[in-house]
Amino acid sequence: MTAIPTSAPVVPGRLEQMSTRIAFFIAGFGIAAWAPLVPYAKARADLSEGTLGLLLLCLGVGSIIAMPAAGALASRFGCRRVLSAGTIMICLALPMLATVSSIPLLMAGLFLFGAGLGTVDSTVNLQAVIVERASGKTMMSGFHGLFSLGGIVGAAGVSALLGLGLSPLQATLVVIVITLAALLKAAPHLLPYGSESSGPAFAVPHGVVLFIGCLCFIVFLAEGAVLDWSAVFLSAERGVDEAYAGLGYAAFALTMTAGRLTGDAIVRRLGATRVIVAGGALAAAGTFLATLSPAWEMALLGYALIGAGCSNIVPVLYTAVGKQTVMPEHIAVPAITTLGYAGILAGPAVIGFIAHGSSLATAFLLIGGLLVAVAVSGKVLRV
Repeated sequence: MTAIPTSAPVVPGRLEQMSTRIAFFIAGFGIAAWAPLVPYAKARADLSEGTLGLLLLCLGVGSIIAMPAAGALASRFGCRRVLSAGTIMICLALPMLATVSSIPLLMAGLFLFGAGLGTVDSTVNLQAVIVERASGKTMMSGFHGLFSLGGIVGAAGVSALLGLGLSPLQATLVVIVITLAALLKAAPHLLPYGSESSGPAFAVPHGVVLFIGCLCFIVFLAEGAVLDWSAVFLSAERGVDEAYAGLGYAAFALTMTAGRLTGDAIVRRLGATRVIVAGGALAAAGTFLATLSPAWEMALLGYALIGAGCSNIVPVLYTAVGKQTVMPEHIAVPAITTLGYAGILAGPAVIGFIAHGSSLATAFLLIGGLLVAVAVSGKVLRV
């Protein structure tokens, strides 16, 4: 197979922007489609909570390994081929996750699924940096908004299909058809090249890239904490019925999606620095409100504020990576994506560890303190 030339035959335009949005939707849709299937896999394989938690690490390991590899491959063979390969990996893994009961096969399926998700996520962010730069406009928040929208559609859609009586395999087949249709729509205008920068395939992030990666880690850590622990906090600490405890994450996801879909206009109006400062402060205030207020209604408001505050910080940070010159972007973009995923993966474990030694409220308050640090960093980071 011959390498794709690193020079672009055509400057990315509106069709490439459209394909980037579709690819972000695929990434969010794919990962969210798995969430409603987890209880079925747990019951089918007769897994304990501890065993399930260990198995889910296979998904994270697959993603973490695939991300830097995807950046290197996209630089050599182009975003189109790598994105397509990652999407096909997701489609191959889903039927396994919907049917197998063997632990080794579940491990293999989760690893493949995670590798596909990591490949798509890393490569689509690389394409987004290139496309946004070529446009000369602020577009990153809107791109990430399609990821959030895909997540809502994926989780709600699969849940609805299962509620209508479809089996997990039938539901995943519907997901695969939609995913492949989206890929076919996007593929002609996915970039046939990757980063125009040269450099080694892999490198340890340093300088401003490491700083940006650490900020991504904190924001994703907060997201992972809300995803995995908000329902536990509402039910255990605020007496909310377990059937309604998921409203905390729903409030977070709703404002996160709305914030990103309107984020490009917000970034253009306020500027990147103010978005980081105000967003970090708003997310920190929401964390403190959700944790310290005795009323569950105020906790829901707090989670909504976290979603609104965090919504545009990461897109702004990806734009900043596209402007820095310390590291080639085909290395820098996967690096901060990997650090961000590490935050989501580490979030549940860190919260659990702190809660075991102290309390769940203490763990959330510490995350609030980290979000204050993100707000302060907006004055330091030149974006």
